[in-house]
Amino acid sequence: MSLTRPYEMPWRPAYEAYASAGWAAGVVAMVAFWASGTIAAPVGPLFVGASACMTWMRTRQALKVLTVRASLSGRAMQVMTTKKFEKYTRDLDQMFLGFGFEWQPVHSQRLYELSKVNYKDFAVSPKLLSFLGYTVDPQPDKEAGLPYIHGVEPREVPLYRPLQNFEGGTLLVGTTQAGKGVALATILTQAIRRGDVVIFIDPKNSKRLKRVVKRACRDYREKDTFLEFHPAFPEVGVRLDFTFNWQKPTEIASRLQSIMPADTAGAFSAFGWDAVNVVVQGLVNLEDRPNLLKLTKYIEGGIEPVLEASLERFFDTKLGKGWRETDQMRALVAAAKRGTIKKPSEAATEQLLAFVEYYEKHIPLAQHDKVIDSMVRTFRHNREHYQKITANLLPILSMLTSGDLGKSLSPDPFDADDHRPIMNFEKIERGGHVLYMCLDSMPDPSVASAIGALALADLSARAGMRYNLGTKGRITLVVDEVSNVINLPLIEILNKGAEGGIYSVCAMQTLADLADRLKSEAAARKALGNLNNLIALRSKDRLTQDFIVETFGKTGIHTMRIGLNQGADTHLGDFSAGSSAQISESMEELIPADILGKLPNLQYFASVSGGRLLKGRFPILDPSFDQTEEEMEA
Repeated sequence: MSLTRPYEMPWRPAYEAYASAGWAAGVVAMVAFWASGTIAAPVGPLFVGASACMTWMRTRQALKVLTVRASLSGRAMQVMTTKKFEKYTRDLDQMFLGFGFEWQPVHSQRLYELSKVNYKDFAVSPKLLSFLGYTVDPQPDKEAGLPYIHGVEPREVPLYRPLQNFEGGTLLVGTTQAGKGVALATILTQAIRRGDVVIFIDPKNSKRLKRVVKRACRDYREKDTFLEFHPAFPEVGVRLDFTFNWQKPTEIASRLQSIMPADTAGAFSAFGWDAVNVVVQGLVNLEDRPNLLKLTKYIEGGIEPVLEASLERFFDTKLGKGWRETDQMRALVAAAKRGTIKKPSEAATEQLLAFVEYYEKHIPLAQHDKVIDSMVRTFRHNREHYQKITANLLPILSMLTSGDLGKSLSPDPFDADDHRPIMNFEKIERGGHVLYMCLDSMPDPSVASAIGALALADLSARAGMRYNLGTKGRITLVVDEVSNVINLPLIEILNKGAEGGIYSVCAMQTLADLADRLKSEAAARKALGNLNNLIALRSKDRLTQDFIVETFGKTGIHTMRIGLNQGADTHLGDFSAGSSAQISESMEELIPADILGKLPNLQYFASVSGGRLLKGRFPILDPSFDQTEEEMEA
């Protein structure tokens, strides 16, 4: 079989060193023979030169084997100051991905061969690498993971890829404590330095990561760039209005529909959308800006106040100022007071009953207003049935409007006692801000999920607006623990967001988490199919490992089979023996799935730039090296 590359086996004794020593001894002997005259003068230099060449060749071969073996000690975790980090990120059109090397088939071959032996039997002192001019910092035994995975290549370099290669979105996968926060710190710091608008959704509120983001804002941006939102500590952050920006009133209803539980899709979801849309249309008709508190008030308490104000405005326009004093209106008000007109709900006033009756019976159909018609329909709807069909919507609205959270997500610009800035995604974009949005998912996962999903729905609408208007500028969206908040708007951002200037990074632990959120593995894979780049840290889940190695692809792996046979003939003294060696090649995974569960912390495999495979490690970016925390907070 014709092999596509030479077969190598570095996990063995360096036999070439013995040959090198022999040829070196030959050089000494030839020089001695030449000097004593044993070898003729014309022949002596030729023998010495030939022996020296063979010594050099064998020494080089031996050092190659020993160098690869010495690199099995791996690389220790590296802590880097922000000043040093700047040296590696000077070119803003390149994405710095830490240190490592491009993974080639030869590295896969070495990895497969290592799985057959105890790598410690072939370890060589890292001092050899230092002697040969390599940077040496071996992985301590106390650190998690196997060092030889990164050690299959002795030389590593800073890893860069063009920024434009990341427009298609990036998926970051890794189990708990594998290094996702460190990887995100590297990505976020570069985005802030580039001048991107940054929106970071962090369900857990990582204090160390927040400090890194604050430090980057302090170093590279204006003083007021950093914005923070935290449901548990509303007083320290900003107020966010997710219903402020829209081109059509129906967008608000669609945003709220997108955060309803997935199992309510269908009739109840459609009823919920309609209930929100009716209120929104009514408020817009009255030139009153909708927010979550108002929507909750009029969906839970009834549409009656909005309908009554809308009818008064309609009659003022159509009938003139004296319409209240007409005989027909007076008669209808009197009938309502006597109870002649049936009340659909207890919240309906006698005046509203008269207005609705007049609108339905005395206003020509051609002059009816569609918005008022929809509110009248809701007003006439059986109240008990209406509460049933909106039962899936009201709990979500209650989550988002309870206590201090209601004031944070439905800000009142006329509240003189609340000095927190009121922000929305358009203001954040225009101001070039960095929003660190904590969801506080550990104590209150349901509310955290609802807030995150609503934020993504609003951002998706903003992406569409940017696309329609041709808005320029880059927005970096980073979503940690994406399985907590993923919804249809986020999938739309991943699918089409790059056209609106939104470039996404999503981090998760396992594919099973995402499948549980989206109700099937197929749906999870469909969502992840919108992310062009994959960075895989240590992963213990087999389903996730299979997804990763599928992305990396396959390569040809050489296998050597050794045969030995011997035997005696029937004649006394006859004996025969034979040996054979056969090298075959088979297509195997570029990275064995089980290796993903053995990666040291902060180390990764990555498929970027349309299939280019990298093996790297992220440095820990520590802002405290250059200043104290008190100085940073000041």
